[in-house]
Amino acid sequence: MVTVAQLQAMIAAARDVFIAPPVEQYLVDLVHATRDHPDLRLGASPRATLHLVRAVKAHALLDGRDFVLPDDVAALAVPVLAHRMLPIRQSLSLSGLGEMDFLEVVVQGLLNRVPVPTA
Repeated sequence: MVTVAQLQAMIAAARDVFIAPPVEQYLVDLVHATRDHPDLRLGASPRATLHLVRAVKAHALLDGRDFVLPDDVAALAVPVLAHRMLPIRQSLSLSGLGEMDFLEVVVQGLLNRVPVPTA
């Protein structure tokens, strides 16, 4: 069992995890790409961006690091962003997939398309 104090300490530690500017830009570019996607009526919001930042920082911390890697962004983009977007009905119908499956495919496609920082 975790105490309130321990939980607050974990939250504070996650806030202190560093995101290098290129990784931060990668995250922003990924979210921005959802807003320009032709199959989406509504892309991920600024709030979704903040939630992705918080999630990747916590992911890095749980992995024993005090910095975020592009792999952290890739690992969490689908679960954090997919449910925060709305597909165009026609695109969804043509896909033959359920809404969540379709949105997961869209985010995965963006992960494959948005350039990943290397240095």
